[in-house]
Amino acid sequence: MSSAQQIDQAAADQRAGRLPGLPSGAGVGVALMLSSALANQVGAAVGALAFPVIGAVGVVAVRQWVAGIVLVGVVRPRPWRLTAAQWRPVLLLAVVFATMNLSLYAAIERIGLGLAVTLEFLGPLGVALAASRRRRDLVCALVALAGVVALSRPQPTTDHTGIALGLLAAACWAGYILVNRQLGARVPGGTGPATAAGLSALLFLPVGIVVLVAHPPSLVVAGYAVTAGVLASAVPLFVDLLALRRVPAGAYGVFMSIHPVIATVVGLVVLGQGQPWDAWLAIAAIVGANVAGQLPARRPAG
Repeated sequence: MSSAQQIDQAAADQRAGRLPGLPSGAGVGVALMLSSALANQVGAAVGALAFPVIGAVGVVAVRQWVAGIVLVGVVRPRPWRLTAAQWRPVLLLAVVFATMNLSLYAAIERIGLGLAVTLEFLGPLGVALAASRRRRDLVCALVALAGVVALSRPQPTTDHTGIALGLLAAACWAGYILVNRQLGARVPGGTGPATAAGLSALLFLPVGIVVLVAHPPSLVVAGYAVTAGVLASAVPLFVDLLALRRVPAGAYGVFMSIHPVIATVVGLVVLGQGQPWDAWLAIAAIVGANVAGQLPARRPAG
């Protein structure tokens, strides 16, 4: 296939909502999204182990600091070279990133990992529905939504504040997807996410210091929070940017329904949170929707 044909094929894939490029390129996109989801949920579970000592705010503060230090140290951005048009998505991503993490961890602290992640997933699912251009994409998103609803049933709660925090995290995640995609188009390389991570870390500097001074953590607890920062902040922020440069926002939103699945498995392994058989049926529905959503559209013969 010539270069011109590859460009035409990528444009057709983009319009159809498929993973762009050749099969190997599609595999890279899927691998990136899966790695991001796994790191995110393992980090969330490990961070939850530190809640009894420093609370959700303390864990999130450490997460943001670690993410900022890692990304700024690795990428070494030069924010003074950014234009006004480039600064807008950077600032917006910093605020969205900080709010998303704080609301999610506050929800996890109140209603548990599984239900909080399930509620948060409504954000990318909403992006998938809004960006859908094919009937099959819409059906896959609806099947994934049904699976998420069923997955939340084994863990009912009357904690309305926790539910509201989970929905706030969902709205922030939807914004994170769209802003990160815009950022990738405006700012080359890792300068954008690294700068946003550094700004987000600065936002949590005062409150984090107050929490840690009032509730000094042990080395083990501090290790939990630092691990959460690496796995659930630094890794996904950069990997998601790479993934969103390879897949449409709608396809990303559908694939991210894997998060409740991974959260369920991680909750079982790390936190000892088992699930009944109907929850596993819901997981199967979500995975099936993902598989169907990633299959290329059938081309007419001839």
